Amino acid sequence: MKRVLSEKDIKEAARKGQKTIQISKSIMVTSAARDTAKSLGITIEQISDSKPDVTESKTEKVKYKGKIAIGSDHGGFQLKEKLKTHLEELGYTVFDVGTSSEDPCDYPDYAFAVAKLVSTGEVNKGIMIDAVGVASAIVANKLSGIRAAACQTEFAARSSREHNDANVLTLGGRILGLDLAKNIVNIFLNTEYAGGRHQKRVDKINDIDIKYRKS
Repeated sequence: MKRVLSEKDIKEAARKGQKTIQISKSIMVTSAARDTAKSLGITIEQISDSKPDVTESKTEKVKYKGKIAIGSDHGGFQLKEKLKTHLEELGYTVFDVGTSSEDPCDYPDYAFAVAKLVSTGEVNKGIMIDAVGVASAIVANKLSGIRAAACQTEFAARSSREHNDANVLTLGGRILGLDLAKNIVNIFLNTEYAGGRHQKRVDKINDIDIKYRKS
């Protein structure tokens, strides 16, 4: 699996005064890393695997875990940026659908963008952050195949995965601290769907989805 060059690596290089980072062609460069490198005037050079460098050795143990869509409105922007870095450091490829600042915007636009990527199978799961988290869950659940859960506790995150096979997590950027948000995200992504007695209930959700889906 490809290893990852994250935004954190770029910032560390900038702190050391590096203007060029050489990495193996097998290392994946996250979008956040490229944006940060550009803003800091750092050049990323990808070379053959026969010339590994310090950056490669730093990321050697990071394993690719899948694709995650993430988005927010202005109320969730700050938390989104921090969670995006967290996800990249864990080994996920992150698709950031916006927003890109704290300027006022409309949460349905970004909740839809996240849910659509999940619904079409382009990513494994989605995370959407607005001020409270409930509004984005309402939007996401309008899309076929989406089971979005607004989680404010670790227990809710675990239950939403074990019992409901939730595939989109929505969070409140103005009600959750960073540490709790990270824990909720980790639990959501690492908890397997239990199936068994829960399957017939998820099947009923899917039946409703199919029955009332507009052609």
